[in-house]
Amino acid sequence: MEADSKPFDALVRDLIVRWREDAAGTYRTWFLWEERLKNFRSIRRGLSVVVEEIDKRTFGTAYRESSLETVVHSIAEQRQMFRGADHAFLWKPKLRIPDIYENEAHQISFGKFLDTCVCCSNGDEIVAAIQALDAHKIKGLGPAAANLLYFLHPTLVVPSNTAIVKGYNALTGAKVKLGSWEAYLAMREGVLRLNQQYRALLSNDLGAIAGLLFEIGTERYTAPPRDDDENAKQAWEADLQKVRAESAASQKRRVKADELDRTHTDIQGWLRDLGMALGFDVWIASNDQTRSYGDGKLGDHCLTRLPDSLTSEPGVEAIRLIDVLWIERNGSGVIAAFEVEHTTSIYSGIVRMLDLAMGTSQTGLHGLFLVAPDDREHEVRAQMRRPAFQHIGQRGIRYLPYSELEKHRETIARFGEGMKAMLAISHPLS
Repeated sequence: MEADSKPFDALVRDLIVRWREDAAGTYRTWFLWEERLKNFRSIRRGLSVVVEEIDKRTFGTAYRESSLETVVHSIAEQRQMFRGADHAFLWKPKLRIPDIYENEAHQISFGKFLDTCVCCSNGDEIVAAIQALDAHKIKGLGPAAANLLYFLHPTLVVPSNTAIVKGYNALTGAKVKLGSWEAYLAMREGVLRLNQQYRALLSNDLGAIAGLLFEIGTERYTAPPRDDDENAKQAWEADLQKVRAESAASQKRRVKADELDRTHTDIQGWLRDLGMALGFDVWIASNDQTRSYGDGKLGDHCLTRLPDSLTSEPGVEAIRLIDVLWIERNGSGVIAAFEVEHTTSIYSGIVRMLDLAMGTSQTGLHGLFLVAPDDREHEVRAQMRRPAFQHIGQRGIRYLPYSELEKHRETIARFGEGMKAMLAISHPLS
């Protein structure tokens, strides 16, 4: 069937297929990005800290340096789609918004809203929680908060920003307005229907369709024409071809990003080989084990399952995602844990360390290491000063710069024993 005779539904399917194949589009660069999945638990835990501080009246009256800023900053680092997510929560003193910093009653209502949503199990409960929050009419606290909820319930909540709303309106012909919870809930219902209609090309995770709407809203892609104008359809096809050409031209940027990922993998490989040389069993993060490294895979000769003492712990899902664990050979105790923070948010790595240190009964743990480029030490220390991380600071977490690891790893592998040398080349953060 020729493109100019296709119905609107078929044109939308063509659009989704082209978007999925786009190497520079949100589907491949964000939705399939492994670091995206790593952040879900850390953001969930961060929101629990926000709720706890509000409940104990220790949250304070400022956004800067708060537990909420820590969480929102982590969301804002989620590549294209969430850049600027922190704008909605930044304190605007002249407007006194969002009014959850100076107004204690509103802050408490916001905390109850988050606490309720953490415990929700279906869409109706989430809608009820949103409607209850909306009833308080908190100035400046609108649907941007849905971005927090998405990381709690990715199959039930649609992210929301200007581009996503514009994309939804362009694709459906709707006239959803920004800033209204009522309008957001109407859009959510429409997105759920769209996602169900094109489910075979999308995902249960609503981040996929949100990514598509985002790219339509930023005008990287054009929504298919809804009428039978042959010229309009041909122009739309030409737009798709233009995007394809632009995507091919962006491959150099993608190659650079892949090189960064390989560098992250190289550091994991160094730690893997060093741990084995020191006589430990090694665990590689579950979603990294099949990455290519050397002549094989990163997970070669490593543990294929965590010891039973860890699988029974409440934080096991986060522990599985720690980049490298050194584990007592033929035993069950974790000796050391390493999070490699090459370019991604340091926040999520610290939270996974927190799950291991505070959420398990490990007694032989000798080291928690944040492994990062030398020029990120100031960033690591800034994160560790946050009140949310005061407990892990007491657990002796350390910063291991790339240069020290590269310089000494072969000598440690040859002559080292136990953790003494690793402690010597790393810096305490407490």
